Amino acid sequence: MERVLLWILAAGAVIGGLDLMLGNRLKLGERFREGLQLMGPMALSMAGILCLAPLLSRGLSATAAPLWRRMGLDPALLGSSFLAIDMGGYQLAVDLAADPAVGKYGGILVSAILGCTVSFTVPMSAGMVEKKDAPAFFRGILIGLGVMPLALIPGALACGVKFRDAVLQTLPILIFSLLLMSALKFAPEKALKGFEIFARLIQAASIIGLTAGAVQYIAGVTLIPGLGSAEEAMQVVGGIALVLLGSLPAAELLRRALKKPLGYVGRKMALNETSLTGLMVGFVSITPVLAMVKEMDARGKTMNAAFLVCAGSALSAHLGYTLTVEPALLPALLLTKGLGGLLAAAVALALTKNNSRLAQ
Repeated sequence: MERVLLWILAAGAVIGGLDLMLGNRLKLGERFREGLQLMGPMALSMAGILCLAPLLSRGLSATAAPLWRRMGLDPALLGSSFLAIDMGGYQLAVDLAADPAVGKYGGILVSAILGCTVSFTVPMSAGMVEKKDAPAFFRGILIGLGVMPLALIPGALACGVKFRDAVLQTLPILIFSLLLMSALKFAPEKALKGFEIFARLIQAASIIGLTAGAVQYIAGVTLIPGLGSAEEAMQVVGGIALVLLGSLPAAELLRRALKKPLGYVGRKMALNETSLTGLMVGFVSITPVLAMVKEMDARGKTMNAAFLVCAGSALSAHLGYTLTVEPALLPALLLTKGLGGLLAAAVALALTKNNSRLAQ
């Protein structure tokens, strides 16, 4: 399966590159270009955190990790629960892991779902989703968080974790998920403000790490002892950008191929076209979906938000990062994110089916 996916992405890169060279006649060349243009923003948001990852790992090893071990838990999930896979979550999980399989589970799956939701999806949506759309949207976030542990268990098994260990290591995630759901339910403004502050701190830390890494690379001056290599961090970013050259055109072709079937499904389910398109777009990238929320019907807003918790960015940044660091786990990533996203979307639709206020 892994090789088939790689060939599909390679074909996407060829088609997108040729179309760009021939004048972007199929509108796939712009997707090819977009993949390369995303390299700058990705480097700004994640390269610095990757440079700081060794320091964060040592800090957690000396503080929270011993307590975690005394409770019979693997410290791998400490960092991956609040940092996205491409924002240091993977590196922290692997560095802290007592069991390599749990480290890969936390670094690839937990950070791509819970870590991404905490450090990216919620803070970004707080700034992009309009106030009138927020109740329906964040109801979906709550649903996605509730469903998330059900998708992570089979994902852990796919990573080589034994069933008993998978349940045990996922238990803190379930508790954390319930706490997040409670915060968003009973104190939404304070919760979103907290997420926003956390996102700004992560951004500031990334800039500090990237700046120190650049000085170390250019002048050979160590501003922060123990800092990771900026060259290695940029290699990771570059690898993701290369994957995006193929994944974005391939995802656009998939969207076009499924447009008519999804339109039919949308009419049967009383969802507008934007609501269903959002699912396909969200599987590729989270940010465009947040910009589309205002054009969705109320059920679609809830459904898409629930879907994004697990499935967001599966075919772009998360796929690209996984292919760079753990290519053998690509099927586990797509299985977990796809299963979780579809399950959350189905639950969201079931819970809003008879609600006239949401179904308008």
